[in-house]
Amino acid sequence: MTDIEIALTNVGEIATRDIAKSEHPKGLKENLNVAKRGGGVAKGTRDLYEKETKKSAISNKNNLNYKYIEDAKLIKDKESKNLVYNNTIKVCNGENNNVRKNN
Repeated sequence: MTDIEIALTNVGEIATRDIAKSEHPKGLKENLNVAKRGGGVAKGTRDLYEKETKKSAISNKNNLNYKYIEDAKLIKDKESKNLVYNNTIKVCNGENNNVRKNN
């Protein structure tokens, strides 16, 4: 995510929180209404940003860098010497061999 994407997310969340604090919604329908209004604040902010900068606020960057592997595949991580297979990580650090589930 870029800086502007993070900022827009924060604007939407803070607006939603502040609306909810002042109106005290009860139940799913009222909370959905508040959430949509908070998202509308972020949308308005995005539109204004894009109009003034003439740039898109949304990028295709993914800073998480997910890597998907097949369950049956065995991968050896050279730096940490972890063996990954069948959603289980076996940590091989010298004498200490711990096995933990990957959730």
